[in-house]
Amino acid sequence: MDYFSSALLSAIKLILQFDKQIYQIVFTSLKISLIATVFASIFGIFLGIWSAIHDFIGKRFLQQLLNTLMAMPTVMIGLIFYGLFSRRGALGDWGLLYTDTAVIIGEAFLIIPIIMNLTLVAVESTDKRLLVTLKMLGAKPYQQIIPILSELRFAILAAIITGFGRAIGEVGAAMMLGGNIQGVTRTMTTAIALETSKGDFELGLALGLLLLLIAFSVNFLLQLLKTK
Repeated sequence: MDYFSSALLSAIKLILQFDKQIYQIVFTSLKISLIATVFASIFGIFLGIWSAIHDFIGKRFLQQLLNTLMAMPTVMIGLIFYGLFSRRGALGDWGLLYTDTAVIIGEAFLIIPIIMNLTLVAVESTDKRLLVTLKMLGAKPYQQIIPILSELRFAILAAIITGFGRAIGEVGAAMMLGGNIQGVTRTMTTAIALETSKGDFELGLALGLLLLLIAFSVNFLLQLLKTK
């Protein structure tokens, strides 16, 4: 049996034995990504809807900016917030660097443009009669939000799932802002990088398989929503 096959069997064995170290890392990763997604969704959805139902100078530039930010390297987010959270940074007194809060903030800012842009596009792509009818009925901008959320619930949920998928697979910002501290900020992606560099390929592979399973589940759910 070759090296990879042997490591793969060992990785599967670790997963099936519910190795405590592995599932602690998975729990930490899921917790950080879910919290970041919740905060990003609150801001991204409402900013996306607001931008879609208003006409303002610079709207086209905003869309181009969002498209650019969607593809921004994660290490860039890590670099920006590292500069803010470090001791000599503007927010250094808050003591956030190398905490799970710092990673959550970094991941939230990473996926806000994704959720906002997908929401904006969904609202602009919907039946034009929806917004026209709401305006004819005298609905003010804040009163239009609930009907839009109800009408586009599947598209907006797909935006949230897409954002979560981006957050769970992120490594650059998590490594720079979290410091890869076991039990606190060690996510699946940072642990894979660490364990592989240490020569513990089996553990890294086990985490990789679980990450792949989560990514598959997220994409499967996203495809179900698209069919609706």
